[in-house]
Amino acid sequence: MNYWPLLGIAVVVAGFVLRFNPVLVVVVAGLTSGLLAGIALPDLLALLGTSFVENRALLMFLLTLPVIGLLEHYGLRERAKEWIASFRGLTLARFQIAYLAIRQLASMAGLTHVAGPAQTVRPLVAPMSEAAAERTLGELTDSEREQVRASAAATDNIGLFFGEDVFVAIGAVLLIQGFYARNGIELEPLTIAIWALPTAIAAFVIHSIRLKLLQRRLERTRAAATGTADAED
Repeated sequence: MNYWPLLGIAVVVAGFVLRFNPVLVVVVAGLTSGLLAGIALPDLLALLGTSFVENRALLMFLLTLPVIGLLEHYGLRERAKEWIASFRGLTLARFQIAYLAIRQLASMAGLTHVAGPAQTVRPLVAPMSEAAAERTLGELTDSEREQVRASAAATDNIGLFFGEDVFVAIGAVLLIQGFYARNGIELEPLTIAIWALPTAIAAFVIHSIRLKLLQRRLERTRAAATGTADAED
């Protein structure tokens, strides 16, 4: 066995220890391992290019994280809360139901990566949900704040999960088609997508009811806590 290609690992470790550019470190490590493995330089460059193209979606996701972090550093979450607080009559349930509809419709159109935990939930949806809840509840306790944030993340997941199956070119639909084909049942992707639509509608209705119940539960808990405090006074 040729152990020389493992020197690429040493290049990665040394590059990160010396705080060199991570992209440059990874490329140099790949070239080192490839050349030591006996791969011709043209073939190695072609392999790197193919890997980059096949994983470009992951690369764009990784580039999103520092951008979101920079926006948060300059007050994105605070501005989002202030903006939501300016809407009259907006409650936690109404805001998250609206976001659920947008997330689900976008997923139905195949736009599954325009939102998500890193892109929208943490920097926008969670603080906006907190601001909407504070309109009716006042300052949130730590427990209430965690419930609101968890609800924001769950709303995003449900909108994506039950919306993407309605898009004919999504991987889940093709997986279902392949499963039925192996069992002798031929189905078109459009047929599968259409039959996923009732499930998506049911998921929207059920989760909307859950959001309404969450709001009522928070209001009842806050009312009970306020009544207890008044009785003690």
